[in-house]
Amino acid sequence: MLLAVVSASAGEQAWHAAEAPLMTRWAAAVNATNAWPEYPRPQLVRNEWLNLNGLWDYAVSVSSAVEPPPAQGNILVPFPLESALSGVMTNLDEHSKLWYRRVVSVPLAWRGRRVRLHFGAVDWHAQVSVNGHELGSHQGGYDPFTFDITDALRWNGAEDVTVCVTDPTEGDQPRGKQSRRPEGIFYSSVSGIWQTVWLEPVPATCIDGLKIVPDPDTGSVRLRVAVNSLAEDLQIEAVASAHGKVVGRAIGSPNTELVLRVAHPHLWSPDDPFLYDLAVTLRGGQSQDAVSSYFGLRKVALRKDAQGVTRIALNDQFLFEVGTLDQGFWPDGIYTAPSDEALRSDIEFLKAAGFNLTRKHVKVEPDRWYYWCDKLGLLVWQDMPSANNATAEGRRNFESELVRMLDNLQNHPAIITWVLFNEGWGQYDTESLTRWVKSMDPSRLVDDASGWTDMRVGDLIDMHSYPGPDAPTLDPRRAAVLGEFGGLGLVIDGHSWSTRHWGYVMLADQRELEGRYRRALEEVWRSHALRGLSAAIYTQTTDVETECNGLLTYDRRVAKIPLRVLAAANHSGAPPPAKVILPDALFGGATWKYTMDEPPAHWHAPDFVPAGWREGLSGFGSAATPGILLHTTWTSGDIWLRTQFFLTPEELSGLRLELFHDEDAEIYLNGVLALKVPGFITDYDQFEISREALAALHPGTNSIAAHCHQTTGGQGVDIGLIIPQKSGH
Repeated sequence: MLLAVVSASAGEQAWHAAEAPLMTRWAAAVNATNAWPEYPRPQLVRNEWLNLNGLWDYAVSVSSAVEPPPAQGNILVPFPLESALSGVMTNLDEHSKLWYRRVVSVPLAWRGRRVRLHFGAVDWHAQVSVNGHELGSHQGGYDPFTFDITDALRWNGAEDVTVCVTDPTEGDQPRGKQSRRPEGIFYSSVSGIWQTVWLEPVPATCIDGLKIVPDPDTGSVRLRVAVNSLAEDLQIEAVASAHGKVVGRAIGSPNTELVLRVAHPHLWSPDDPFLYDLAVTLRGGQSQDAVSSYFGLRKVALRKDAQGVTRIALNDQFLFEVGTLDQGFWPDGIYTAPSDEALRSDIEFLKAAGFNLTRKHVKVEPDRWYYWCDKLGLLVWQDMPSANNATAEGRRNFESELVRMLDNLQNHPAIITWVLFNEGWGQYDTESLTRWVKSMDPSRLVDDASGWTDMRVGDLIDMHSYPGPDAPTLDPRRAAVLGEFGGLGLVIDGHSWSTRHWGYVMLADQRELEGRYRRALEEVWRSHALRGLSAAIYTQTTDVETECNGLLTYDRRVAKIPLRVLAAANHSGAPPPAKVILPDALFGGATWKYTMDEPPAHWHAPDFVPAGWREGLSGFGSAATPGILLHTTWTSGDIWLRTQFFLTPEELSGLRLELFHDEDAEIYLNGVLALKVPGFITDYDQFEISREALAALHPGTNSIAAHCHQTTGGQGVDIGLIIPQKSGH
C-alpha cells in the first residue's frame, strides 16, 4: 500500500498534545506524523491510497465568515477539536465556524485516473473545496463521505484542501452523548474531523461498493457489486478464499445480485470468528478495477425453545448473549481512540473477560472497530445515535443518518442487532420506523426501543434495570433481553476524571464490587434458564468522565475486577438451576395476603384466617429501593404477609429461603420460626431454614408467614422457597 510521506515543518516538530485530566498509555506514542496510519476501510481495500492524517492548519471564525481567516495554529487530524490529542483542546461555539486547510501533493502516477477525497466522519456539517473550487457539502456526524476532486487538481504538487465545519452539538441532529456542558450521562462534545481523511485513485469506471448478505443455510453469500456505470460489456468476478485456497467463485453483471457459494461452509461465531477473504474484479471495455474484502457466514434469528419460549439463535443454536454497554469515549481523543491498537484493546479486554457481546451505545465507530469485532469474534448491537427529533428537519436528519448507518455497516458479520431508540430519547413513529429498518435489513434483529417505551414491535422486548438484574415479561413473538443493568460504581484513586464522580450504586472497594458482580451475573444466568432471558448488557465497559461504573478505568489502565473473576461469572455458564417451590419476584412473584395493621398474636399459625387482609404480588416495598424487584407498594412501618405452598414428599429435603429484606424480617413455616434476620441487604440472598421449621413441613399444602419492620430509608421484602439443584442433575 502507498502511504503518505509528509515532510515535517518547524511547526510540526513543535507540535505536542494538550493535557487532559486523564491520558491513556497509547497517547504518549502519538506524534505529528503517525496519527492513524492504518487503511481505514477494511471491507473495500485498494492497493493505492494517500493518508492525509497529520497536521493541518486550523482557525475558528464567526459563523458569517465566507473565507477562512489566517491560521491560528496546527491541529492533528483525525482528533476532534475538543480533544487533547488534537493539540488544541477547545470547544467550538455553536455560532462559530471551524476551518481546516492543508496543502497536498497528489502522486503524478495517479494522473489519468479519477482522484477521490474521503472523510471517515466529520461532526457535523462540512463544506469542502480544493484549490478554491467548492466540491460540495455533507451533514451528518457519523458516516463517511467522498468527493471526486479530479477536475479541481492543478497537478503541480501543491493542492490546497479546505474544510469548513459548523456543529450545533446540542441542536436537533443525531449527537449521542455529546454536550457542551457535560455532566452525568452526558460527556464532552466533538466537533470537526474525527476519523481518517485520505485520497484514492480509481479508474473512470470503478467499483463503488459491496453489499454482502450471508446465507449459511445454502453455504453462500448474496453479493451485489455497485459500479458507477450501466455499460453492458462490464463483468464482475468474485472469488472467495480460505487459508489462501480458492473455495468459491461467482461471475456476473455489476449492479445485480450474484450468488457466491463456498465449498464446505465454515460458519462465523464468537467462539470461532472465521472470515473468508473476498477478491472482486471488474472487467470490460478499457476499464479494470479490483478490490479486496472479507465476509463471515452467520445468521441470527428468533427460535422457540422446547418450552415454547422465544429466544435468540445464532446459526440455529441458542446463544445466551452477555455483554457490556460500550460508550466509545476516550479521555485523550474523546470520540477518536489514540490508535488502532487502543481501539482493538477494548475488544480484546471484553473477549478475555468472557463477554460475547457489546452494545455500541448511541455512537457509530470507525470501520476498523467493527473489523476488529469481526476478526476477534465479538457480537455487536448497534445503536442509532440519539437525537431530540423535535422538528421536521431534525427527523429528516435522523432518518437520513439512520439509512446511511445501515448502508455503511451492513457487511459486518459481528453486527446482529440494530437498536433504533434508547430510553425514549427522541422516540417517534416507532412502529413505522421499526418496520422500515427491518425491510432494509431483514438479515438482522431490530430492537425498537432499548428501555422505557416499548411499542410492541421489532424482534426484542428490552428492559433496563438498575442495579438489577431483572427480566421482561415474556412475549410470544419477541425475545426478552435486558438492555442495561448494573452500573456498579467504584472510584480508583489516581484514575478518575475529576473529584466529582457517580455510579448507579457506589461501592466501597474492589472486594465489594466483585461480590456484587458475581451475584448479579448469577441472577442473569438464572433468568436465562428460568425466565427466558436471551441477552443481558452490563453498564459498562469503561468509566466515562465523571461516570465511574466501568469495568475499566477511563484511562484503561486498571481493570476493577480481575479478568479471571469476570470470565468465571460471564462465561462458565449458568449455575445449576433451582427448583422453584414458591416464586419470589425474580421468578415472577407469588400472590400473598398482607396487612399493615398489627394482627393478633397467632397471625403466623397454620390455621389463622387472614380475614380482611389485602392481596398483592411479591415483592413489596417502596419505589427506588436498591436491589429489590417490586410489584406491590408498602410504605408503612410494618407489613405482615401470609400465603401457602405445596410440597411433594421428594421436596421435603434441600429447601432454602431466598430473601430480600429491608429491614428486620422474621419468617415462619407452619407456625414455626424458620429465620430471623436484622437490618437490611441490598440484593437477594439465600438462607438456611431452621431445623425446627424444616421438621414442621409435610407433603401437601403448607403455610408461610412473614413480618418485616422498617425504620428509615428504602424498604422492601420479597420471599421465595427454592431447592438448589446440584451439578449434573
